[in-house]
Amino acid sequence: MSKIKNIGVLTSGGDSPGMNAAIRAVIRAAIYYDIEVTGFIRGYEGLINNDFIPMDRKSVANIIQRGGTILKTARSEAFRTVEGRKTAYQNLKERGIDALVVIGGDGTFTGANVFAKEFDFPIVGLPGTIDNDLAGTDFTIGYDSAINTVIDAVDRIRDTAESHDRLFIVEVMGRDSGLIALRSGIGVGAEAIMIPEANMNADDILHKLEHSRKDKSSKIIIVAEGDENGGAFKVGEILQAKYPHYDTKVSVLGHIQRGGKPTCMDRVLASQLGVAAVEGLINGERSVMAGQVNREVVFTPFDHAIKHIDAEKVSSKWLKLIDILSF
Repeated sequence: MSKIKNIGVLTSGGDSPGMNAAIRAVIRAAIYYDIEVTGFIRGYEGLINNDFIPMDRKSVANIIQRGGTILKTARSEAFRTVEGRKTAYQNLKERGIDALVVIGGDGTFTGANVFAKEFDFPIVGLPGTIDNDLAGTDFTIGYDSAINTVIDAVDRIRDTAESHDRLFIVEVMGRDSGLIALRSGIGVGAEAIMIPEANMNADDILHKLEHSRKDKSSKIIIVAEGDENGGAFKVGEILQAKYPHYDTKVSVLGHIQRGGKPTCMDRVLASQLGVAAVEGLINGERSVMAGQVNREVVFTPFDHAIKHIDAEKVSSKWLKLIDILSF
């Protein structure tokens, strides 16, 4: 057993469904191993401002089903500075905290990586982001919930589209990654999917529409918000100009994809990885993200996990599948 006696935990960056389940797992695992846990409010801002709460079993009761994060979250400009990180380190040492579990995405892990190197501080990260844009895990915590939210919303949009013979362009989240658009687009039977990784432009959409079945009463196009060829409104303008006979509508789903109850998959994944993070720290893991690959827990260095999307996540076979199913 390690000498770790007190673990700090925080959530940072954009919230994702399942963060509370991850917090719960970290607290429960730490208590199981006789380790104290301190929760920091609003991510790295909480470290700098010394804004914390002692965590126990009662503090995480009845939260596994809740969206958002009970520890709140924020992006911290102060933590980007050497002075801010020094203050955070001093606060951790004064509280007797030996290690950190940080829950978030690439921005969270970038900050954790710098901090760990500067102060030789043990940190394990949990992949809490709806974008699924981290290497070292098949799925991130919140991704499954987000795509199921998209599917539910687009199924409803499809009902309206069919009732009015409309063309709907639906924009989904994913700042630098089209993985939400990819899976949800396949799941709803979209006629076309625009993601940054496929380098598809409006002309490609036009080609698909011209060669699609003419007897379909509705058409759905899923667009990732980060696509460099333009968001849903730009695509809608182009299609409306080319096909004025279509009743074209645009729907931006926005932040509803982040909220709501996490799915069972996300609750289980968060629980497994939360326990793994604590056990990893006990066993000497540091500057790594706990993830799940082929149903096995693995630890991936922050340097590799950040902005290194596994090729398999957006491989040519997925793009071919889209073409076949939308034919």
